[in-house]
Amino acid sequence: MKRHTMTTFACLMLGAVASLCAQDVTITNARIVDANRVANGTVIERGSIVVRGGKIVSVQAGAPSATSGKTIDAKGMSVMPGFIDAHRHINTGPMEKAQMQALLEAGYTTILSGGGPAEGNITLRDHIDKGVINGPRIIPSGAVRLNGTAEAARAEVRKMAEMGVKFTGEILLTPVPGPSEKEIENLKAVVDEAKKVGVMVQVHAVSSKAMVAAVEAGVPLLVHLPNKDWVSKEDAKKVAAAGTKVLGTVGFGSPVFGVFAEDNKARFRDGKAWPEGIIDGVRLGEEAGYMPVNARTIWDAGAILGYCTDTNYDPKAGLDHELKILNVMFSTQDLIKMMGPNTASYIQMGDQLGTLDAGKLADLVLLDGDPREGYWNWLKTKVVVKGGVVVVDKR
Repeated sequence: MKRHTMTTFACLMLGAVASLCAQDVTITNARIVDANRVANGTVIERGSIVVRGGKIVSVQAGAPSATSGKTIDAKGMSVMPGFIDAHRHINTGPMEKAQMQALLEAGYTTILSGGGPAEGNITLRDHIDKGVINGPRIIPSGAVRLNGTAEAARAEVRKMAEMGVKFTGEILLTPVPGPSEKEIENLKAVVDEAKKVGVMVQVHAVSSKAMVAAVEAGVPLLVHLPNKDWVSKEDAKKVAAAGTKVLGTVGFGSPVFGVFAEDNKARFRDGKAWPEGIIDGVRLGEEAGYMPVNARTIWDAGAILGYCTDTNYDPKAGLDHELKILNVMFSTQDLIKMMGPNTASYIQMGDQLGTLDAGKLADLVLLDGDPREGYWNWLKTKVVVKGGVVVVDKR
């Protein structure tokens, strides 16, 4: 009895953030939606999920045979796997508490850092893991440069591995006219060293020439679709055949914030040069055309295409932004696969995240609507569970 009282007291002391003690939860009366169930036509309209020790132990139609921990009556809401952003620029800093809370409230439970100093990524991760602030699961990355010697690049990879960082940040390849011989030589050295020390290499290749060069160098992960030209079916097949995984990033240059208003005021019909006049004159309007089409070309070739935002936009607005552009080229069934198992696979956590199966981490989002009806229902987050912990409850 005394031990139980002390445990309860310890949990209450963590009340300012999501309690690390609340690892058991039961969700009832939920529409259970994930990629496998949508593909097989087995979405559960009224079902339950039981979580123990931070992991899913059962998913079934109807009421559970036995409950565990706190019970949440979903009242017909939809349960999906927690959202994963596999390339978002984050780091520690004075605004981290508000930024991380905003990510959770948008439905994100896992973030792979887009880059920046690895030390800052680690600090942010530790602040969340130790309960200093509330936030999604953070996977750090570290910078590697190709402008020095091959041995210097190898040393950066080894240092990263010694710090426990398992992903490089986005390694830049010159898009136009294409990577130099020195860049490719150093990139091959990075790929080789990374295999030795267990680090995943991510490359920023925003032209078809850079993309193919990265694939031929053995790069496993591309954080960008090409946005400087059209991807051919032949090049897309090279990506798929190599097993290289790609992130969509279709909305990054698409100027749709505030575009779909109901005031009929000119946004692009304003007499300014197109696309030079869009987004501070840096020609991001061009990218808005290339990326969604290239995403579909890569997808149709059979490559694994995952989800990211590559921004520091407000998380909910960024989610709306990205989904709105993806919606042009992909069905909601495609999006459920892209944001679930495909993105989990990209971050090397496909065995733990991305679908609602027994044994996987209990990262869950409860939405006030059916995600199969349209992307807009993905913006109606009511409850977020990370590792069995209820971290957001807006019911």
